[in-house]
Amino acid sequence: MMEEQNTNQPEEEKNSDTGSSTNEDSSASGAGTNPMTSSGITPPPKMEYVQEASQMFTSGLNLGFINQKVNATRQEIGKFVIGQHDMVDLLLISIFSNGHVLLEGVPGVAKTLTAKVLSKTLSVDFTRIQFTPDLMPSDVIGTSVYNLNDSTFSFKKGPVFSNIVLIDEINRAPAKTQAALFEVMEERQISYDAEVYKMEFPFLVLATQNPVEQEGTYNLPEAQLDRFLFKIKIGYPSLADEQEILNRYKNNIKSPSLDSIGGVFSADDLKKVQELIEQVRIENQILKYIAEITNATRNHAKLYLGGSPRASLAMMKTAKALAAIRGRDFVIPDDVQFVAPHVLNHRLIMTPEAEMEGMTTEDLIQEIVHEVEVPR
Repeated sequence: MMEEQNTNQPEEEKNSDTGSSTNEDSSASGAGTNPMTSSGITPPPKMEYVQEASQMFTSGLNLGFINQKVNATRQEIGKFVIGQHDMVDLLLISIFSNGHVLLEGVPGVAKTLTAKVLSKTLSVDFTRIQFTPDLMPSDVIGTSVYNLNDSTFSFKKGPVFSNIVLIDEINRAPAKTQAALFEVMEERQISYDAEVYKMEFPFLVLATQNPVEQEGTYNLPEAQLDRFLFKIKIGYPSLADEQEILNRYKNNIKSPSLDSIGGVFSADDLKKVQELIEQVRIENQILKYIAEITNATRNHAKLYLGGSPRASLAMMKTAKALAAIRGRDFVIPDDVQFVAPHVLNHRLIMTPEAEMEGMTTEDLIQEIVHEVEVPR
């Protein structure tokens, strides 16, 4: 499945790549040990070859650039967000995979703050849209404005015309406003009055929602949920992390200022990262493994709706991005197992019987990943 890489690299580059692989694997290994910390789900048991894979092979790509940028971004986010390491890594994977993210968690767990801090590390345009029940589609995509001077209408672009769009409380807007996001999230363009307006690179939607409060909210349609690459469920911080939060802000009663955050990525940097990730190798048996996981969700007795082909593509892209972050130029099954719950948890619908048994989609995903044979 995996071939030995070119070892005739300069010594500095080789040491840099090896070091990044070791460091990233140690942190990612901790994340992989518990990728679903918020739900208490533990991943499938790892095999020895999976744990040692990154040390056995030297990357043939120059992944030191990605490692440098990832570490710098983690440091900048760590100035304001304590803990939540899996969430930060998943957000970086989504950006590198050019996909949108839905952040779900109770109020006060730093969903919006993390999205704003992350956007600050990207030297691109940023807008925030607060979704409310009276929000109209024109408030999102824009509208035609009449010009008295020449008696013509011109299109005034809405706040969605940006690079990073933070949509706060996305489930508070009605269906007609949600529908305004369908085209732009999938095709990265807006059609208005027979004209097509293309979005500039990069274009990413970071949306938040509260899973507890139901008053004044609207369930997102399945077609829109399927357009999100990840749904990241954010839980409460650990006791140690909460103590650190209190210690950090014990002498500060003001809202934290984000002006100190430095830009890490430019648009050109993101293009370079995505070009490197495109070159990460994924063998046919890994592709078959991804397809078997998705297919198993469609034939599971406790699932009414399984994963779509878009889910398989999402697992493939994000597994390649994770491999690059971990310092490898090839994908292993552990990469797929790490991203699968976050790719699938918002795309699956359980049967009423499974819901009555108290099962969750995460339970079923874990069960499916355990049952599908891991390629060797």
